[in-house]
Amino acid sequence: MRIVVLDAYALNPGDLSWGRLQKLGRCRIYDRTPAESTLQRARGAPLVLTNKTALPRPVIEALPELRYIGVLATGYNIVDLEAARAGGIVVTNVPTYGTQSVAQFVFAHLLELAHHVGAHSRTVHEGKWTRSADFCYWDYPLIELDGLTMGIVGLGRIGRAVAGLARAFGMRVLGCDVAPPGEMPEGVEPADLEALLSQSDVVTLHVPLTPETEGLMNEARLSQMKPTAFLINTSRGPVVDEAALAAALKQGRIAGAGLDVLSEEPPPAGHPLLGVKNCLITPHVAWATRAARGRLLDTAIENVEAFLRGDPQNVVS
Repeated sequence: MRIVVLDAYALNPGDLSWGRLQKLGRCRIYDRTPAESTLQRARGAPLVLTNKTALPRPVIEALPELRYIGVLATGYNIVDLEAARAGGIVVTNVPTYGTQSVAQFVFAHLLELAHHVGAHSRTVHEGKWTRSADFCYWDYPLIELDGLTMGIVGLGRIGRAVAGLARAFGMRVLGCDVAPPGEMPEGVEPADLEALLSQSDVVTLHVPLTPETEGLMNEARLSQMKPTAFLINTSRGPVVDEAALAAALKQGRIAGAGLDVLSEEPPPAGHPLLGVKNCLITPHVAWATRAARGRLLDTAIENVEAFLRGDPQNVVS
C-alpha cells in the first residue's frame, strides 16, 4: 500500500515520529509540495495525506487510484468534497486535537492587548527603566479582564473551552452560534450576534469557514462593536473582512485586534493589516504546541488504520 504525505513539515518539523504510519505501507513523505507538483507526487498512491496542499477537482479526477484523503487538520476546505464523493474517495479530518492549545492562544493575544508585555519588555531592554525617575512606568493603559464581557461567536469545542477560561478570569461570557447549540455551556449567556457585538469588550471568533461565515465581520458588524473593544480571530482568515478591519483600527473604531489567521497565508507584502497599529498578527501557530501536534499525528494515523480496517472514522466526505 502506497501512502503519500504532501506537506509534512508544519505538523512534524522533526520532533515527532512518522514510524507508526510507515508500518502501514510504503510511505513517501514530503516536507512541502508546490501546487504544480501535487499531481506528480500523488499519482499512483491510494492514500494521500495533506494539510494545506489543495486537492481540487482536476487533481482528484486525474488520480484514478486514489481511495483515501486524510486531512492533517480540522478544516478540510482544501479538498473538493464533491469530486471526492463522485470518485468514491473517503476524506477524513482530525476534529479535536488543538482545542486547549487554541483556547490558550486566544488569551495569549488578549493578555498582550491588555498589558503590552512584549512592548514593555522591549523598552526595559532598551534602557528606559534604567533611566526612569520612578520605580515603574507604563506606556499603554493596562486593562483588567475581571468584570469585562467576552462575546464568543461559535460554540463548538474551542469556543466552549474559551468560555471556561474567560469565566476563570472573572469575565461575563456571551455566546452566539450560527447554528444554535442544543444548550448553552454553563455560565454562558445566549445572545444574538448584534447584541453580542454591541455589549462585548472582547469578541472572539470560533466558526468554520462556510459561505455563511465568509466575511462575517464586515464593516457593518465591526461598526457595532465598542470603540474600546478587541477582536480576536483564531478560526479562519476569510471570516474577517481584512480591509474593513484595517480601516476600523486606523480610525479608532475598535481598540485592537489579535489575529492568528489571515485570508492569504503567508500574507503578501501589501496586505492591508501589516503594520497597522494595535493589530497583533501571529503566523497561524495557535494549533502548533507539541502536545497538540502529537495528538493530531496520532489521530491522523488512527484514521488511516481505521480506513484500512474497513471502518473509517472522522469521515467528512
